[in-house]
Amino acid sequence: MVNNQIKARGIEDQDLLGVMKNTPRHQFVPEEYKALAYRDRPLPIGHDQTISQPYIVALMTELLALNGQQKVLEIGTGSGYQASILAQLADQVYTIEIVEALA
Repeated sequence: MVNNQIKARGIEDQDLLGVMKNTPRHQFVPEEYKALAYRDRPLPIGHDQTISQPYIVALMTELLALNGQQKVLEIGTGSGYQASILAQLADQVYTIEIVEALA
């Protein structure tokens, strides 16, 4: 997923690429979508919400230019995948979710 779908589309941050390689996206999606977890597409996570497409997660994260010293606020935790990526690249991550079942 990382080399073919993310790096090939211009994401260059090596720390981010490494984090995405080592973060098991299939653990953040419902059982019925695990086989699709590494495709570059959003997937339903229930409650009319989706986990973002991997490229979008990478692009948003790269644009933050994290160096391990920042505090990040994420609005809309969803599956927790983006928060997991951020937590490995920032000093602290705060996240909030309005959908109780996902919180």
